[in-house]
Amino acid sequence: MSPALLTTGPDPDSILVVEGDADLLDVLTHTLGTICGAVRTASTRTDAIRECTIEAPDLVLLDLGLPDGDGANLLRRLRGLTDAPIIVLSGRVEEEEKVALLDAGADDFIIKPCGAAELLARVRGQMRRSATSIAARSWARIATDGVEIDLIAQRVVRHGEPQRLTPTEWALLRALVLHSGRALSSRELWDLVWAREFGDFATHVRVHMTHLRRKIEPDPSMPRLIITEPGVGYRFVGPK
Repeated sequence: MSPALLTTGPDPDSILVVEGDADLLDVLTHTLGTICGAVRTASTRTDAIRECTIEAPDLVLLDLGLPDGDGANLLRRLRGLTDAPIIVLSGRVEEEEKVALLDAGADDFIIKPCGAAELLARVRGQMRRSATSIAARSWARIATDGVEIDLIAQRVVRHGEPQRLTPTEWALLRALVLHSGRALSSRELWDLVWAREFGDFATHVRVHMTHLRRKIEPDPSMPRLIITEPGVGYRFVGPK
């Protein structure tokens, strides 16, 4: 494997790989082992839940084809156990399937088969997004319209109720806050948050933006913090 693949982005300390195919599991474990010293594995839903409960990983790589049940249902269960990024492995490419996976809590998905370069790029991209941006410290804490946002502590309270954001939602929020007052296109958000060429940027941004608004807007039906600029993109409006 080319060293050039391993030069950018933070490396995870622990990855959980959930894959029912023993041969593919070996390949994934070997590839991810080049950037992570603790690659844990699970081949069933039961094993995955147990591993995630014993010790939360920094990232989960989840195949949907498991011998003891639907991986999509497991995705929802794992999202309830951990805030770590979850990358789904799937041979499905339909638009509805992509949206369903993102709705269920996936941060990204990889269409099988994929090469080592793409896999490592996706993992590193998710690790970058789950880390708190140093540049966001100047806008670390925001309180407006009954919403409190703390980017450093990764805490959002809306109308007195704590909101749970996924790593991708946090990264999207940080990108918007850092560019407060300026509209960012879906393509710009894709470059800032996902930082890669692979994937359907319009679908990713639209679905994650919908979820983010549900969690941080005082009234999600009438967004006031994240404004849509028709034909341009999305703009974060900070406290007056």
